[in-house]
Amino acid sequence: MKRLRRSPRRGKKLASEEQALVAANACLDMKAEDIVVLRVAELTAYADFLVITSGRSTRQAQSIAERVQRAIAAAGSRPVGIEGEREGNWILVDWGAVIVHVFYAPVREFYDLEKLWGDAPRLTFPGPHARK
Repeated sequence: MKRLRRSPRRGKKLASEEQALVAANACLDMKAEDIVVLRVAELTAYADFLVITSGRSTRQAQSIAERVQRAIAAAGSRPVGIEGEREGNWILVDWGAVIVHVFYAPVREFYDLEKLWGDAPRLTFPGPHARK
């Protein structure tokens, strides 16, 4: 599995783009599907990046969200908030400047956040699970 970037050094505060890549890497680790990283800093005041991904089941979505939380902890930080973990349909992990949306695939199709944020530039990264 190809990493997006090297792991952050402990104790170093990460820039929001680095945070987004850490979260995307965590999603890759769990074989998340259709990973999208959107730069929304110019479009909203509450976040710099959105990471959107999905799992093939609610259990996989929960596992992806758990891995994202472990990656945040390894970077020396804590999530600001987490919503939807119990159900696993749409899990939101708020990391301040980066918000990670982990969906069960059919729920992602219904809400279609990529279309909602269609004006946001995408951060490109290599990988078999990135959405074009």
